[in-house]
Amino acid sequence: MTENTRRSGGHEDEHPEGTPAQPYAALPAAGVHPEWPPPPAHAPATGTGHRRKRPGGPVTLLAAVALVAAAVGGGTAYAFQQLTGHGTTATDTATPVVAAGKKGDVANIAAALTPSVVEVNATLANGSSTGSGVIVSTDGEIVTNNHVVSGASSVKVRTSDGTSRTARVVGTDSSKDLALLKVEGASGLKAAPLGTSSGVQVGDTVVAIGSPEGLTSTVTSGIVSALDRDVTVSTDEGRSGQGQGGDEQWPFQFGGREFNGDTGSSTTTYKAIQTDASLNPGNSGGALIDASGRVIGINSAMYSSGSQASSSSDAGSIGLGFAIPVDTVKADLAKLRAGSTS
Repeated sequence: MTENTRRSGGHEDEHPEGTPAQPYAALPAAGVHPEWPPPPAHAPATGTGHRRKRPGGPVTLLAAVALVAAAVGGGTAYAFQQLTGHGTTATDTATPVVAAGKKGDVANIAAALTPSVVEVNATLANGSSTGSGVIVSTDGEIVTNNHVVSGASSVKVRTSDGTSRTARVVGTDSSKDLALLKVEGASGLKAAPLGTSSGVQVGDTVVAIGSPEGLTSTVTSGIVSALDRDVTVSTDEGRSGQGQGGDEQWPFQFGGREFNGDTGSSTTTYKAIQTDASLNPGNSGGALIDASGRVIGINSAMYSSGSQASSSSDAGSIGLGFAIPVDTVKADLAKLRAGSTS
């Protein structure tokens, strides 16, 4: 919090304009001869030459309060969470993650963001689920898809350096297919810089990082193919997909058609960013990143013909993937941190 600095009474020696100051001789000092004439009276202070500066604390406090008021008033409780803790969360800043001369360079983006993306392994009642996650705070908060960890009895994450850690599910939001994990006893992790999705345009260069088929830190690239796509996914806990081996995929609906299986009767629809960056089973929950190296989305659904084809040669990404916009993620963080299990 901003410290409230107490005023110091810095105007006690000032005089109203037009009122002469008392001559210094009125307060004789030791060693001054009493017969000497007093020094001439000084003219009243003008301008700022004899004024003491006011402490900056109150102004800073007002600015901070205004920031919080604007955040809460605008419905973005995420900014308030930024001010109150939960480790250090990397947000959109004036300093680019990738140097201006390297903007759009996939190698530089991958080097900067790979340490912030993890593999997520969840143990389920009927098997296991493998996906990805994005570190959003230095003390181990990780955003992933709800369908990756839904119904999990235990969760482990593996960072890009190969370290495996235990995590717990803090909160879930099936309506947005989001979940928040917390790595136990973590500190000093590299949080991904969260950008904004409001300015994303069709044709923008994007990079996807995740763990398809359990291959940690896999990097692919492409462009934004479309915006505001209505993607419908299942909210049934028993339909958690992304099984190890890639035989089972997360079912979703788009454009009136079902992909990767039946979504069931309980579904939710959200607006998504469409991309042609190659996504495969295990990429769910990973990062979609812009040319400056900031996360603009959480990869959530992809179509692979292998899930419906008889020949393995037909398997793989066909360039039809979707990501939850990062603005949706940021707006949902406070709810997830509070332990929501909707």
